[in-house]
Amino acid sequence: MKCLEKTNLSIGTENGGRSSPIDRHYIYHTAWASRKIKEINPEIHYDFSSYLYFSTIISSFKKVKFFDYRPAKIDLSNFESDSVDLKSISIESNSVKSISCMHVIEHIGLGRYGDELDGKGDIKASLELSRILSVGGDLLIVVPIGKPSLKFNAHRVYSFQMILDMFPHLKLRSWAIIRENDQGGYIENCPIEIFKNDDYSCGCFHFTKEQV
Repeated sequence: MKCLEKTNLSIGTENGGRSSPIDRHYIYHTAWASRKIKEINPEIHYDFSSYLYFSTIISSFKKVKFFDYRPAKIDLSNFESDSVDLKSISIESNSVKSISCMHVIEHIGLGRYGDELDGKGDIKASLELSRILSVGGDLLIVVPIGKPSLKFNAHRVYSFQMILDMFPHLKLRSWAIIRENDQGGYIENCPIEIFKNDDYSCGCFHFTKEQV
């Protein structure tokens, strides 16, 4: 597939070339997901514990159901919030058409957010998300990607193949990478060799479900 690098939005020429500091991973992965939601155009979007700014902004034009281990108390139109254990989601199988879960799976089972320790927590969560996704539905996943590692009480970093293995019943439709030290934007559908030795790049994955 062709490798496409997006325009760098963080560097300007005003004020002597200075630019505002940004968290590149969170700026770009939410921009990627927002564009995907526009493309998918679901009636209702389910978000599981992603960056709360993303879900609340999306609710300005789409109905959003937001779930978190620690639910958010927010009063907005088109926005609902509820609690969830991603390792055991109380939602019917094959029933949700549009789902996002971004920068979440890598933390599950490590105790960082008060959840119980579970070395396979990320695997259980990925299977649950796959289970509730409907046939023809879309799943947006964002995780750290590069050289596989486990950071104590913090997060996991996955290889590209590990992500595919975590969602064995889904088809990868597209992906994008936000490099760890690159000052550019996100890169779509690039060869694995470009980022496989990174310590912590950001991987954005768009999966679909073709059959039960």
